[in-house]
Amino acid sequence: MEITVIGAGIVGLTTAWYLQRDGHQVTVIDRRTAVGQGASMANGGQLSYRYVAPLADPDILAKIPGWMLRRDAPVRFRPRFDPAQWQWIMRFLQACNGNDKMRSVAALLPLSLYSQRLIHDLVNHDGFEFDYRQNGKLILHRDRKSFEAARRLLEARPELSGQQLSIGRDACLALEPSLSGIADSIAGGIHTASEETGDCYKLCQALEARLRTGPMPVCFRLGEEVSGFEVNDGILGAVMTRSGRIRGDACVLAGGAEVARLLVPLGIRVPVYPLKGYSISLSIDNPDNVPEASVTDYQRKIVYARLGNRLRIAGMADIVGFDDGIPADRVAGLLRETSETFGEGVDLSTVEPWAGLRPATPTGRPVVDRSPIPNLWLNVGHGALGFTLAAGCAGLIADKIGGRQCAVPAADFELARSTPSGWGVFRGRRAACPAPGLSTTDSAA
Repeated sequence: MEITVIGAGIVGLTTAWYLQRDGHQVTVIDRRTAVGQGASMANGGQLSYRYVAPLADPDILAKIPGWMLRRDAPVRFRPRFDPAQWQWIMRFLQACNGNDKMRSVAALLPLSLYSQRLIHDLVNHDGFEFDYRQNGKLILHRDRKSFEAARRLLEARPELSGQQLSIGRDACLALEPSLSGIADSIAGGIHTASEETGDCYKLCQALEARLRTGPMPVCFRLGEEVSGFEVNDGILGAVMTRSGRIRGDACVLAGGAEVARLLVPLGIRVPVYPLKGYSISLSIDNPDNVPEASVTDYQRKIVYARLGNRLRIAGMADIVGFDDGIPADRVAGLLRETSETFGEGVDLSTVEPWAGLRPATPTGRPVVDRSPIPNLWLNVGHGALGFTLAAGCAGLIADKIGGRQCAVPAADFELARSTPSGWGVFRGRRAACPAPGLSTTDSAA
């Protein structure tokens, strides 16, 4: 088939990769003039396969009033005269319950582990290079209560106990001596040795280079903005751009936060809205004072990842619409935290700031599904887990388009199930595409 992929970030490019491998003729469109220029450009760099808890959490409700009063809050909200923003906020609040959190974790964990297998294939079989490291991850807790809650949650999930360990302050410092500067504030941590890091933008560039070669090279139409869709008798006939019509047999919408707007004229509602995140990149001066593992500061909502000779520091979530500006106070906050934690290891004068609009659903589950238009497919809404889930979601959409059995249970990534369940009891659901050897019933302890 001739398939058009809208979006040249990590989600769109991995989608194009697996569709090309299936023998399809693929065209990739993006309004930007180069690949990876949106949320893939300078994200946190963590491939966080086993820590997939969504932002929507019962505990967050109690924190929102305090965050509203702090300029340095990890989550900020600026009201807009935008009904989509308010609808998303209401659904997000509805998703802040134990039922939806357990449902999301139960669905996301097998998907993320599948994505890990595919990333390993890209590295080991296909030879992609993108500052990839299997260096583990430490989730650092400064608050004793939050550490104990994380430890109890880990004990309640026996399927994770072999991969994740709860460790005290001394063990955290033994694992990462670079944390000695904040030793007094450490309550404990959760260490996952199997987690990984990489430069998402470098992988985007590598994928583009490889996709342009071979017997069926992908056609890239960069710098073209999609203006709409031509639909005849309920079937997508062409993608409309400022330069004209692009015909094809199918289309995969794998773009960023603007995807919801593109679908409105078709009467398709997708609960995706931008969560703006920030990062800075700093040159490493003294490797001994920079962590080997990736580190997540749980209380500060900041992540640290070593990418080559740079330290990537990322975090925060601002619900401010489609404003992609970089406020000075957000950069200053990341610099201040880095200076206090790893200041002796980096050159603070080499700061490279960035902001990106992460396309997120209220539940934290992406939508990987056929749309109501049979030959228009959706691979959208990955939020802060875009880098982690991209390969797995691309594999799923390729399976669906190819009419194959999905590699992992995919029912909870359907558009019809993207709305929060609310406070009812989560009892599991038979997956539409069970994988051989895996349970066909999602469950959460």
